[in-house]
Amino acid sequence: MQPLLSDELKSRLSNIKLLALDVDGVMTDGSVYFTALGDEIKSFNILDGQGIKSLLKNDIEVAVITGRTSPLTEKRAKDLGIKHITQGREDKKIALLELCQTLNISEHDVAYVGDDLPDLSAIKLASVGFTVPNAHSYIKKHADYCTSLKGGEGAVREVCDLILSAKGLFDDYYSAYLG
Repeated sequence: MQPLLSDELKSRLSNIKLLALDVDGVMTDGSVYFTALGDEIKSFNILDGQGIKSLLKNDIEVAVITGRTSPLTEKRAKDLGIKHITQGREDKKIALLELCQTLNISEHDVAYVGDDLPDLSAIKLASVGFTVPNAHSYIKKHADYCTSLKGGEGAVREVCDLILSAKGLFDDYYSAYLG
């Protein structure tokens, strides 16, 4: 069941051409584990991956913009078909503007999902700024929408479904799986 959105928010979502995502705290629960050898371990949600694929199949670009640099993030993004991967950038607004220029789209065509202070300027720049329940309270105050699901627990899928629904693509995309 889709949540009720204002007509104004639905209208902005219907124009989205790019979904940009933070990683830690959005695509993951924010935990980073290290083995005794120093190898990093993260957990990504499979539901989020299907949501990302649904956008890509409907010609909506997806990007990752993260402050950390991680081979696991690179692998996960590539496995999902995400072509736009920006790592090691705390200046997420500038990174997002650069990506918009590369893709020749306006920031009015962008949705961004973030959870902490480095994401704030990108959340405010995007047409629709999303956050997650496990985000810092200050970020929640400035986002347009807070998902019902936490980062790493399906929040990205929720955002993807909202975008598909606003564009009138949700029912057709999902019904294709009925066989």
